[in-house]
Amino acid sequence: MTINFYDFINQIIQNPFLLIIVGLTLGVILVNGWTDAPNAIATCVSTRSLSPKKAIVMAAIFNFLGVLVMTLISRAVAQTIYNMVDFGNDSNNALIALCAALFAIVAWAVAAWFFGIPTSESHALIAGISGAAIAIQGGISGINSSEWIKVLYGLVLSTILGFVLGFVVVKIIILICKKIERRKTNKFFKYGQIMGGAAMAFMHGAQDGQKFMGVFMLGIFLANGYTSVNEFSIPLWLMILCSIIMSLGTSIGGYKIIKTVGMGMVKMEKYQGFAADTAGAICLLISSLFGIPVSTTHTKTTAIMGVGAAKRLSSVNWSIVKEMVLAWILTFPGCGLLGFAAAHLFMKIF
Repeated sequence: MTINFYDFINQIIQNPFLLIIVGLTLGVILVNGWTDAPNAIATCVSTRSLSPKKAIVMAAIFNFLGVLVMTLISRAVAQTIYNMVDFGNDSNNALIALCAALFAIVAWAVAAWFFGIPTSESHALIAGISGAAIAIQGGISGINSSEWIKVLYGLVLSTILGFVLGFVVVKIIILICKKIERRKTNKFFKYGQIMGGAAMAFMHGAQDGQKFMGVFMLGIFLANGYTSVNEFSIPLWLMILCSIIMSLGTSIGGYKIIKTVGMGMVKMEKYQGFAADTAGAICLLISSLFGIPVSTTHTKTTAIMGVGAAKRLSSVNWSIVKEMVLAWILTFPGCGLLGFAAAHLFMKIF
């Protein structure tokens, strides 16, 4: 099942509730591009391979391509997010719950950005819609455990694999380059960093773009009275729209996040930044192909930790790591409770 652009525009005109859903979903996508996408380019900025302005433009372009290309190859991540929760058989109440979840996600993301904490928009999305589903169903029957378990797989994958790959990749680079003149390697890794940052931005679009398109399709189907759609295809116009909005969010900035991830956690050289980007991109590619929704923030930051730890454990600023881990831990219960409370409030108001 799908929807063409002409029908979509007609439905927005005729259904104000759908217009609200679309506005909130696009708001979440914008905030994701604004607060989460900068993680992809943090290392190439911190190693001075690219200026912040050029890096943000590059990230915007490759986020766009990531959404477009990966969705044409596989929509598995979008399908997982779509099937993760059950808002019940009342499409009107389900729409209210979805509105509440999206509101909670935006509020959580903006607060995290304000304090410069690279929290995971992916986990905020999952927590927000899960909290709203529990509220509307009056219990955990609102959660599809067979799909939600993939989130736990993603947590393990993004944390362990990101760290291990970062550690291994940088060790391999050191082994290969140990007899090569540093001046030559710096020149190579400067351009390698740019390619690595582009790859990370591409995979960010591939992962997070699909998550939000899954929610977008959920909103469209609920607005049409469909509470259960087993299979759907993502239309090209939605891929383009999602890509543009995410790219716009990235172009707005996000320097606070870049500073925390790329400069505060580990002081990196160019070869280390290249290793972190390569490790992160590989982890995200594996996750996307298997339909596992992982956090690009977790993946990139744990890869950076692995790279830093490969040199020595003390080279990692563990106080900043502790702050980020605390933010990650708080995201699920915090945004989940926010979604739960917002759903109850919205139900009473509407």
